[in-house]
Amino acid sequence: MNAEHSRPGVVVVGGGHAGMQAAESLRTEGYEGPVTVVVDDPHPPYQRPPLSKDYLGGSHAAPLPLRGPRFAAEHRIHLRTGVSATGIDRQRRTVHLDTGEEVPYTHLVLATGAANRRLTCPGAELDGVHGLRTLADAQRLNAELAAARRVVVVGAGFIGLEFAAGARARGLAVTVLEFAPRPMGRAVSPVTGDWFAQAHIASGVDLRLGEGIDRCEGTGRVEAVVSTTGDRYPADLVVVGIGVAPNTALAGDAGLEVDNGVVVDASLRTSDPAVLAVGDCASFPSVHAGVRSRLESVQNATDQARHAARTILGRSADYTDLPWFWSQQGPWKLQIAGLYRAGDHTVARGDPTAGKFSVYCFRDRALVAVESVNRPADHMTARKLINGQVPLTPAQAADPALDLRAVAHAATIAA
Repeated sequence: MNAEHSRPGVVVVGGGHAGMQAAESLRTEGYEGPVTVVVDDPHPPYQRPPLSKDYLGGSHAAPLPLRGPRFAAEHRIHLRTGVSATGIDRQRRTVHLDTGEEVPYTHLVLATGAANRRLTCPGAELDGVHGLRTLADAQRLNAELAAARRVVVVGAGFIGLEFAAGARARGLAVTVLEFAPRPMGRAVSPVTGDWFAQAHIASGVDLRLGEGIDRCEGTGRVEAVVSTTGDRYPADLVVVGIGVAPNTALAGDAGLEVDNGVVVDASLRTSDPAVLAVGDCASFPSVHAGVRSRLESVQNATDQARHAARTILGRSADYTDLPWFWSQQGPWKLQIAGLYRAGDHTVARGDPTAGKFSVYCFRDRALVAVESVNRPADHMTARKLINGQVPLTPAQAADPALDLRAVAHAATIAA
């Protein structure tokens, strides 16, 4: 460790979108002390979203880097790749590494992310059964896709459907098993979920709703999947997308409060004021959800990282940034602003039959979320409407003659 980084400074554990943004924001916000980023992945930090889209489609021979090759040096950031944090001594304010080193800190940012939930059914350990989250996962999948003919995807969330669309585009036979009654059930409204179900079916995906996985069969390598209905689906490859669990072991072992994530307050501090948590691993009080939430998105990761940097520098405030998400599933780009909740009133705008529409979600007569399919202008307008708390009724949202961009613009000028 060099002399500068042997002094106490800010240590960031995690090199994903949240971790790298936290380090960058500390510098751009004026922090002059040592900044160390500890990354357990041996590769330089890379973008994860393309791994289930462009990378598997063969568009990129290498992963897209999160920052340029000179970024760390230019920002005086000590980037430690291929090194794991194994413990936190909160009394001495040091982070223990698997190299045997101890890194001192004045503030610690946990950006440890999340890990794929694994299948626990019989046969889950067979070759050919894969998760998809890291570059290593994507590389293994890419190596096997060339020889595959029949793929079973377990889970119809964003990752599962993105992969399914990519596999269909390569001409593979694809079956998707989803135990819930509709795809993306926890993330989108029934209107949007049902539309995507029909769209994937029309593209040739064998989408089985209300049907989970019972077991994988094969000798050494997977040969078939048997579902909870007893149906058997031949498979050369199985991709598992049944959600993720936050990486909280480091925080929990250090005595920090953990509850479906590392528990933080509105300024993103944990139960120890010197330790903050951001991104997929953080459970925070969301003003948009109205309850404590843990969000898995690039936007939330980067916005929370910026906020944490300002908190460390004494510019503490509540984190209130509007959440937004996106998913590219073959020819359909889904963009979401805000958070839908079961029971919200919905109205559609546009033409679902043409694959270009938006669903406006209202709660207590207020616009809380907009889900847009191949309507990027709607998405940008929705963010302005929700952020500005612009009064809008369901009847207005459903009226194609009303220019919502003009409504949003007028409200911005008035504000």
